[in-house]
Amino acid sequence: MSNATPSSAFGFPTIASTSTSYSALSGHGWTAELEELFAPLIEAGLTPARIARVDRGQCDVVLADPESGELRTVRADTRPVGDPDPVNCPCTGDWAAVDLAAAPMPEVSALLPRSTAIVRKAAGGRSDGQVLAVNLDTVLIAVSLAADPDLGRIERFLALAWESGAEPLVALTKADLVDDAEHIRADVEQIAPGATVLVVSAETGEGLDVLRACTPGTTALIGQSGAGKSTLTNALAGARVMTVQQTRAVDEKGRHTTTTRELIPLPGGGVLIDTPGLREVGLYGGEGLALAFSDIEELGEDCRFHDCGHETEPGCAVLAALEAGVLHQRRMDSYRKLQRENEWIASRSDARLAAERLKKWKTITKSVRATGGSPKK
Repeated sequence: MSNATPSSAFGFPTIASTSTSYSALSGHGWTAELEELFAPLIEAGLTPARIARVDRGQCDVVLADPESGELRTVRADTRPVGDPDPVNCPCTGDWAAVDLAAAPMPEVSALLPRSTAIVRKAAGGRSDGQVLAVNLDTVLIAVSLAADPDLGRIERFLALAWESGAEPLVALTKADLVDDAEHIRADVEQIAPGATVLVVSAETGEGLDVLRACTPGTTALIGQSGAGKSTLTNALAGARVMTVQQTRAVDEKGRHTTTTRELIPLPGGGVLIDTPGLREVGLYGGEGLALAFSDIEELGEDCRFHDCGHETEPGCAVLAALEAGVLHQRRMDSYRKLQRENEWIASRSDARLAAERLKKWKTITKSVRATGGSPKK
């Protein structure tokens, strides 16, 4: 056994080396740092793997065979690492330690801490979160040029992407269908500070080489149905790995071609996580909004009052920018709307935590009363 070194930043002790090579996983994001993090789990008899797909308590994991070192896909049980909070449950992109000897089927015994994660508010009136993909380097936002882009929705996707901790990138797809793609790109760049905006066409190949160069490592592809995600995935993968369906001509909206999140290896290295089309893009709090609207945040630094609400306060630099036409009213309205959503999520999250604490306290009190004791103070 190798000698252990001091604990890593993730809480796992680091070990100099292991006897089995897992370099076959390098195209899936395997690094020397991950090998150090996995070392104690490997020595406990578990096998490193990356989750490629999750489905009803089970998942497909990609791993390097301990004997041959070649990649293979194994079906594994995820119930041992299940969690009451859906955000913490196994997700496509997770690095997992798999017990191949478990019966009746291999099982995921542990998950490594995530470096990044896309988390949105669950659909409907619920306030809990839903994790879409994890351990990402880039969040690729697909926006179709077949219809006029909705700038407010793009801003929402950008806030979601920034909040993940990965780098956002906007791909304006179906460029072959319009004549003013570059003009639209300029408009989108104005509402995407800090993000790269590319014009691409899977049909003609326009922009694909640049897109490949901008998406090394692990990329999650998100967007509405009909944005051309499946077509773009096939183009990047160099093969028909996803089924493509036609959009409705009346409104250019698509049907859900992708029904689950799946990790797809790319021929030049790296992986792409394709996700189902998102009808609802609810934010889940955090700093993503400030990054997506960094231009407004920077203006706010010049306000007379540090807690300026940018409503009617004197000396407000944001209101001055609106009046001068430097900042468009549409963008400010979008910013305020997303701020209100974040505040609502924060209040609901606080209320949920308070309810959970109250429920726990009632359980303790009931137990104490049943045993004739009294609660400890």
